[in-house]
Amino acid sequence: MANTETALKEATTVIDGALGAALVDYTSGMALGTIGGGKDLDLAVAAAGNTDVVRAKVRTMEMLGLNEEIEDILITLGSQYHLIRLLKGRGTNGLFLYLALDKGRANLAMARHQLRKIEAELEV
Repeated sequence: MANTETALKEATTVIDGALGAALVDYTSGMALGTIGGGKDLDLAVAAAGNTDVVRAKVRTMEMLGLNEEIEDILITLGSQYHLIRLLKGRGTNGLFLYLALDKGRANLAMARHQLRKIEAELEV
């Protein structure tokens, strides 16, 4: 089992094109851990903003009566992918992994696969 720091480090070293990653509590909007980012990618701001995305999607699904679980949410920009993966394991309710990728260097399918693997090994 990997802790938060190890999981985030793995996300940015194993996943091609990774620009930054965060573990986020979407009940508070606070990042529990971050790695990467920089002046063009403020992970604290991204954590708070993506919390709003997750909350809106959860609320919409409830209003639609969809009895499904969100695996991930993909936001595609001109030069980046932003991947939000809601965690399902024991003790991870209300948490998501956030990964920003360089669109030109990333393989989206492989990134999703690797993030799923990192989630399975994460212990919070």
